[in-house]
Amino acid sequence: MRKRLIVSAASALSLFLAVPASASDFQPGAAGAGDSYYPTYGNGGYRVSHYDIRLKYQPATDELEGTTTILATATQDLSRFNLDFALNVSEVRVNGRPAAFTTSGEQELEVTPARPLAKGSQATVVVRYKGVPSTVKKYGFTAWLRTPDGAVAAGEPESAWWWFPSNDHPSDKATFDVSVLVPDGNQVISNGTLTGTSSQAGWTRYSWRETKPQATYLATIAVGKFDVTTDTTPSGLPVYNAYSKDLGDNADAARASVERTGELVDWLSGYFGDYPFSSVGGYVPNVPTGFALETQTRVFYSPRQFARGANTSVVVHELAHQWYGDSVSLSRWSDIWLNEGFARYSQFLWSEHENEGTAQELADYVYASHPAGDPFWTVKPGDPGPDDQFSGAVYDRGAVAVQALRNAVGDEKFFRILKGWPTERRYGNATIPEFQAYAEKVSGTDLGDLFRTWLFTAAKPATGPVPAAAAASAAASLAPGAGTADGQLPAEPKSWKKIQETNSLHDAGH
Repeated sequence: MRKRLIVSAASALSLFLAVPASASDFQPGAAGAGDSYYPTYGNGGYRVSHYDIRLKYQPATDELEGTTTILATATQDLSRFNLDFALNVSEVRVNGRPAAFTTSGEQELEVTPARPLAKGSQATVVVRYKGVPSTVKKYGFTAWLRTPDGAVAAGEPESAWWWFPSNDHPSDKATFDVSVLVPDGNQVISNGTLTGTSSQAGWTRYSWRETKPQATYLATIAVGKFDVTTDTTPSGLPVYNAYSKDLGDNADAARASVERTGELVDWLSGYFGDYPFSSVGGYVPNVPTGFALETQTRVFYSPRQFARGANTSVVVHELAHQWYGDSVSLSRWSDIWLNEGFARYSQFLWSEHENEGTAQELADYVYASHPAGDPFWTVKPGDPGPDDQFSGAVYDRGAVAVQALRNAVGDEKFFRILKGWPTERRYGNATIPEFQAYAEKVSGTDLGDLFRTWLFTAAKPATGPVPAAAAASAAASLAPGAGTADGQLPAEPKSWKKIQETNSLHDAGH
């Protein structure tokens, strides 16, 4: 029941006088989220709860016109705030009133509302814009990918700037509505669930909805002509996959891989717990890139991922991210191991399942493949730096670190950690120290030395990720499972080549 609030004239006057009288009490929000890797990405002074993105796109000319409505809450007394955006803006309104705006830096849209925003107050921000995204370059690149019949937005750590204004940092997650008007005969792919389509006067509108918190870099859009398949997993989860009609020699291999999404997500649920979202799937557009990306609920795959034939390992990797990276997102980009180490380790588990090499054999192979002087060991998976954020070492050494954790705590506790972490932190953000604390709580083991050695030391660990029993009995031997000395390489696991084919996952060419 709604209760009517009756305020006397005297009390109304006291409330009015309680409002700060000086504009100096209100300050601009920071032009960055405080991330040491990308200081200008994201913004301070507010948090976003929802994006409503309405677009009109013409594939023939790459012209994009949009209106994005942002629901946000001020986290300070705010005189001005920034959004990250790259296209030309024609109008901004805050709480229905025209707002002043200007641009600065590479992607900063500075918004000054007609009335300042008090800490804790909610704001509705409407931004109208248009542009040709493929012609707009920031920091020397564009994350907007043209295809023969349309375009795709998919990239990490940035892609949002080219199609919607945002607080572009994974620490500020929100729900999304994406509605796109395209000429009849084209289709639109995005995150979540397709809630409806409607056609009028030669144009069709596709409306997508993601109701669970999503990082901005995990939002995706694709326009073009697709073959679409729909199904449900044995557990009842809707599956939506799409393939460009002109994939050529890679078409069948792509389908043979991505059509196993339902099977693989149910298999991963056995390790990671219930799938955290309302739909799952992937799409393969005709783009020249070589990477895949865990765009939430609707994974992006480049055709080149399947140039050497079907590869379920890459599908496992991207689906594992739905738990490790999407549902539980990193708090800062230096925490990338929480995403990539565990997604790569899921490929080790799939290898075990397929009898193509155990996780221990794969970890031993990685350890032995790189001599102590190899630059591979100079990359610290726990803090690789922005230039090495997607280095192969973050994936491979990162996965070996997970195997070292498994050996240190034993299988029973390890698999409790593997499933419990994304369950306990579902839809939130986390850091590596928080994960370490959780693993120590579950295992009852001090893991400080292990984390320092495998994640934060720029050198090859003295011994491989060996089980404790094997280390005690065969520390100097080359027995199976005990690691190898430099220069003495064990047999290559059968799964290794397919795992390595995923190494360009996030190499977006910039």
